[in-house]
Amino acid sequence: MTPARTERKKTGCPYFSRIGVIVAFFFLGLGLLTFRLVYLQLFITQNLSKIAVRQHQKTIVIQGERGRILDRNGRILAANLEVPSLYAVPPMIKTPGSVAEELSLIVNEPRPLILEKLKGDKSFVWIKRKITPEVSTAIENLGVEGVGMMMGPERFYPKKHLMGHILGFVGSENQGLEGIEKQYDGVLQGKKASVTLERDARGEDIFPKDLNYHFPKKGEDLYVTIDEVIQYISEKELDAMMKESGAESGAVIVIEPGTGDILAWVVRPDFNPNSISAYSPSDWRNRGITDVYEPGSTFKIVTAAAALEEKTVFPSDVIYCENGSFAIDGKTIHDHTREGMLTFSQVIQKSSNIGTAKVALRLGEDKLRHYIQAFGFGSKTGIDLNGEMSGIVNASRHLPKRTLASISIGQGIAVTPLQMAAAFSVIANGGVFVKPRVVRGVLDEKGGVSRGESEKPRRVISERTAREVTRILQTVVHPGGTGEKAALSGYIVAGKTGTAQTVDSETHTYSADQYIGSFGGFVPADDPRLVILVVINHPKGVSWGGSVAAPVFRNIAGQTLNYLGIPPFDTKRMLVVQREP
Repeated sequence: MTPARTERKKTGCPYFSRIGVIVAFFFLGLGLLTFRLVYLQLFITQNLSKIAVRQHQKTIVIQGERGRILDRNGRILAANLEVPSLYAVPPMIKTPGSVAEELSLIVNEPRPLILEKLKGDKSFVWIKRKITPEVSTAIENLGVEGVGMMMGPERFYPKKHLMGHILGFVGSENQGLEGIEKQYDGVLQGKKASVTLERDARGEDIFPKDLNYHFPKKGEDLYVTIDEVIQYISEKELDAMMKESGAESGAVIVIEPGTGDILAWVVRPDFNPNSISAYSPSDWRNRGITDVYEPGSTFKIVTAAAALEEKTVFPSDVIYCENGSFAIDGKTIHDHTREGMLTFSQVIQKSSNIGTAKVALRLGEDKLRHYIQAFGFGSKTGIDLNGEMSGIVNASRHLPKRTLASISIGQGIAVTPLQMAAAFSVIANGGVFVKPRVVRGVLDEKGGVSRGESEKPRRVISERTAREVTRILQTVVHPGGTGEKAALSGYIVAGKTGTAQTVDSETHTYSADQYIGSFGGFVPADDPRLVILVVINHPKGVSWGGSVAAPVFRNIAGQTLNYLGIPPFDTKRMLVVQREP
């Protein structure tokens, strides 16, 4: 072999090796690109499309305005305001420590809590929702980059404390949490709407010319049955008596008996739904349906109605009341006054426990239990509010005589104020139960109030019995009756007093100095337009229902009848006479 041929053999091998490596890398890269292309096209194309959409489109969800709450005459009880809320963008804040210090002083929030938010990994945080105009101005004057205000809806109750327990309130996201706001949240809550915007390369929003934007639907306006004026009258009179008597709490319920409409509903202590954080959850509770009490002698209307309906007794029947002391099964029942022979009408008029108990023993436990349940005790009334209790009725099939006697006079049974008011409505309605309600309906497209379907009235006692009970209850407010202070000049009043001992939470026995005074009734008795129940809890000193509750009934009834334009009996008679030829 010659030297030249040997040289070519030595230099030729590296040359072809480099070409092979290059070609191999070329085909390897081509294979990888092909594989990548196939992978992108067949396996993750949908994910990439979604990412592209997110980068170039932005969807905004807008909540419709919450509907208003109006009283039965269209007065605004709950509406919406636009108020600012304070937010921060942590990545934009260079000195979170000093900013947290300044914000803490302005919004009155703990500095460590604010600092934790500012140092977090979130790109947007709320510092404080729904701030006042004064705070908003102070924040603007601060001029800190990364801190700003955003306007949002705030629920506003212009009447403040007025009917707070009935209206309830909403949460930070404008969702109903208590009262009507919660019960009818689905009606009041505005409907959501969304709109999709385009984004340019810098992430700025672009509003296309052909954007088809629909405003979110506003929530429906709700009309309640309550009349603001009657509510104010009721609150004023209850507050005056509570102050005078030193009572711990109280309630007033005013019902239009024919429809079941609640015209006023007062609960004390009260709260302002505009500032719920200043109150404890126990203050939010609507004690008219969540709390039970022993009604005492107001419950005698049920015993009387049952006995008269079953013809166990007649109004003129004479009953010996044992001169104020009567033993049943070794235990003694007392009357507040020593009475001898009384007619059954007088037994109710003078609120004799002994006379009522004797009639109940004649009636028997099965029949008494039947009418207790028929009047609605032991079950919910069905009021359109959340949190209603059923009360407590002894479920034993065989009651001792002493227990039967106690229940007949309103002891050993627990009811809600609403149940007791509904029982008086049965008498006022001629023996028919009409389910109470607090909402009349919603504002329809024509500007009228559309009423929901109402339940068919349920007969409890005969019309004859209801008239007999009404005549007896009229005597209660006559001279000599326990409810004289409920008498109203020019109007026929029917009602019943009640004074019940409360159970001591420590000894679990009846307290010697804690009472509940109550009065329930209706007016005008010959054509009932108002049923009013007044309950005064733990008044100091005189605690008889006829002394602390009956005057409240009279004052509310008088002012309300005048407001509604219902003339006194004498005036009506004069008008009729004047029209005669």
